[in-house]
Amino acid sequence: MRILLTGGGTGGHLSPLVAVARELKKIQRERQIVDMELIYIGPNGFSKRFLENEGIKIKIIVAGKLRRYASLATIIDLFKLPIGLIQAFWYLLLWMPDVTFSKGGYGSFPAVVASWFYRVPVIIHESDAVPGLANRRLAAFAKYIIISFAAAAKFFSSKKTKLLGIPIRSELTTGFTEEAETTFELVAGKPVISIISGSQGAKLINQLIFLALQRLLSKYEIIWQVGEKNFDSVSGEILESFGKIPDSCHILSFLDEKQLAEALAISSLVVSRAGATSIFEIAACGKPSIIIPLPSAAYEHQRENALEYAGSGAAIFLNQENLTPSLLINEINQIIDNPALAQKMSANAKVFSRPDAARQVADELISLVSR
Repeated sequence: MRILLTGGGTGGHLSPLVAVARELKKIQRERQIVDMELIYIGPNGFSKRFLENEGIKIKIIVAGKLRRYASLATIIDLFKLPIGLIQAFWYLLLWMPDVTFSKGGYGSFPAVVASWFYRVPVIIHESDAVPGLANRRLAAFAKYIIISFAAAAKFFSSKKTKLLGIPIRSELTTGFTEEAETTFELVAGKPVISIISGSQGAKLINQLIFLALQRLLSKYEIIWQVGEKNFDSVSGEILESFGKIPDSCHILSFLDEKQLAEALAISSLVVSRAGATSIFEIAACGKPSIIIPLPSAAYEHQRENALEYAGSGAAIFLNQENLTPSLLINEINQIIDNPALAQKMSANAKVFSRPDAARQVADELISLVSR
């Protein structure tokens, strides 16, 4: 049994692939399947960071990004796309899979097209409430389309669409507060707020937190994931303003799986962008949250993600365009100072989370192979 995994561009595409791969291996052990092999075909990006320790063969290909707008980069990517297609066709010819699972993103395009050409059944997963361009175009090649938000259903054929949620690494829900205290060297004994900006960071959220930092630290301890590209600039600004990094401010460029699990475990509240994977990871841990969508996200998908999630009662939706440090601090205080509200948001988050998504996707893949 050979299962091809594809997708990519960001960590939000790759962490669900890890979740599905782990569930496939659990099923392999439970059902004593002796010949299961997993391979990833897609762009580099964060793929090696997420996949290299998962027992998955990795084949990196060139991937041209699909854009909705005119750009000089589009001309360059027009040359990348056929190269990526040739690579995908070749790898599939050498390692013919029984089924393909695509997480979407521009990096999935070559492998999905090659799978369709070789008559390999494809399951596509769409994370967002408004589908990305790649999945819109690739939907015709798919046997099934799995969606995470109910709002996405109207974009695909109802005959082959299933609402299962986003596959989440179950390990993220098993963090321990005691270990978090050691990992992050927490010292203040105050409520902890985690600022999670996704694998690439969020420059404007970082600026907002910096402007609010002194007031936040007077009441809270902060775990602040700023993004690798922003780490030096954020640290430099804090050193210039405070003279040192305050003891209750813990700045990280990236949160690995263990760190993320522990940050979520110990946090009283999470502030995050509205990336779909981040939302479902926060929800699976039952954490109240403040969600700030990226205004420039394609098709305003982050706004739609945030609206559906906030509509469940699990989060507060804040628009970046009119957000100020004082407004953010006020919203944080209202949640943490009201235990009943925080508890209700936590319960609503767990209801929203669909924690069995990874297992259900894995079952669907094996079922397709068995037919």
